[in-house]
Amino acid sequence: MKILLYFHGGSKNRGCEAIVRSAIPIIKKSLPHATLDLASWDPASDTDFTGISKIYDVQPQPIAKFSLDWFISLYHVKVHHSEAFAHKTMHKRLLDLIPHYDLLLSVGGDNYCYGEQPWLYVVDEYIKKAGKKLVLWGASIGEEDLSPAKIADLKQFDLLLVRETLTEAVLNQHGIANVKLCADGAFTMVKEELPLPEGWQENNTIGFNYSPLVWKRNQASKEAAQHLIQHILDTTTLTVALTPHVMIPGNNDYEMLVAFYERFQDHPRVILLPDTLNAIQYKGYIARMRFFIGARTHATIAAYSNYVPTMVLGYSIKSKGIAKDIFGFERLVLGINEIADTEKLIQKFEELKRDETELREILTKEIPRIQSMSYKAGEYLATLA
Repeated sequence: MKILLYFHGGSKNRGCEAIVRSAIPIIKKSLPHATLDLASWDPASDTDFTGISKIYDVQPQPIAKFSLDWFISLYHVKVHHSEAFAHKTMHKRLLDLIPHYDLLLSVGGDNYCYGEQPWLYVVDEYIKKAGKKLVLWGASIGEEDLSPAKIADLKQFDLLLVRETLTEAVLNQHGIANVKLCADGAFTMVKEELPLPEGWQENNTIGFNYSPLVWKRNQASKEAAQHLIQHILDTTTLTVALTPHVMIPGNNDYEMLVAFYERFQDHPRVILLPDTLNAIQYKGYIARMRFFIGARTHATIAAYSNYVPTMVLGYSIKSKGIAKDIFGFERLVLGINEIADTEKLIQKFEELKRDETELREILTKEIPRIQSMSYKAGEYLATLA
């Protein structure tokens, strides 16, 4: 079977990298003879994906103004009120690959929890018209994310692999078939442990991740987050390791955390991890932290999967659903409106400290179960072979 992983934005988002890295062994375990290729929007960032045969550059191409395609697109928009021709033209490099594969695996499960994106629907429809199997890998979708167009798109899929029970419930409520519950593959991703940086305290370092995505949705949260760091420095002996996880232009954790570092640059217990590490190397550092506080879902998964007590600066259903499936409820997950409340952040951090032993015991017990659920995705995929 020839499988194309598509809608991969590139590995400058270490979460996207973690999804692809972990998907390869999960799929290969159940389909050992499958050929796996990758369609990427940033292939230069995608290195060392053992198990991927080919990587294609399918970054969407803009339509040149006043070209024939531009005029045809304008006609369809003005007369038929449809942007489908434009989307097909911009994604032509991806669409041209479809006839060469048996199964198309959309690894952009996150795409469905960030508003309306009609280009997704156009590509998916094209895949089904070509008679190919269509699978969504590791999806998270909330009630607030759904629309009639999105529901119609999801009903096209031969298999929807969702990574937490909140999404499973939402899709079932809307009569969307072929939904199977698994867990995010990144729970199974290996780690690489590099030498610890200067200032790191073994068994006494807390990781801190903050993202521009969160800041854009609640700008007051940045100041509250910095007040929380000050509280940690004032009331504990912990070293704070500022930990980036996405380095995409315009959505760069590292640039945001540099501002945090500069605010605390005179404090010896604040360090900044570099922006040059890959997903397994960041996981190697996160695994050796005592606590972790993070906004990026896959940074928190790196912590959970190494039994590190974690507090989540959540902004979507995926953060809530993952925590619920581990702990039984949305434990230590703060909503987008809560993270601008300094007192709330401090209260939850104190809860994180207080419950450290219990949290670690729960993670030690539950993570093997979650990891086995991750491998279920490969087993479900094999049923389409």
